Amino acid sequence: MTDRIDALLQVKRTALNARAYRQELLASNIANADTPNYKARDIEFKSVLDGALAGRTQAGLGLAATSPRHFQGNGAGEFGGAVKYRTEFQPNVDGNTVNMDVERAAFAENSIQLEAMLTFIRNDLTTLQTAMQSTP
Repeated sequence: MTDRIDALLQVKRTALNARAYRQELLASNIANADTPNYKARDIEFKSVLDGALAGRTQAGLGLAATSPRHFQGNGAGEFGGAVKYRTEFQPNVDGNTVNMDVERAAFAENSIQLEAMLTFIRNDLTTLQTAMQSTP
């Protein structure tokens, strides 16, 4: 039973995780708008979701341990390998590539899509709950 519920929510859970990760990247870009030489980063949501659903990992490169005393790095998370630098529209003197208009628009759009995904998941869970309550 739980495997069917998990299969039902797999795509939406993966999409929600990708949206949340993108929200973190966009927030980081906005927070570093005044940091010299900071390069704005983002992920392409569609390719990340397609890759995750196809079973391709986006975890990026692992860390090489040349000594047994080295800590094992856990990478940048599930979608860390898909992070790319945003192209510059207008170069800044300090080398920062954050364009606040682009970042705010992307943040707002991603927030709306994140809320929509949560609503879809909530509706699925409500439907499942109703089905379980109505079965004798």
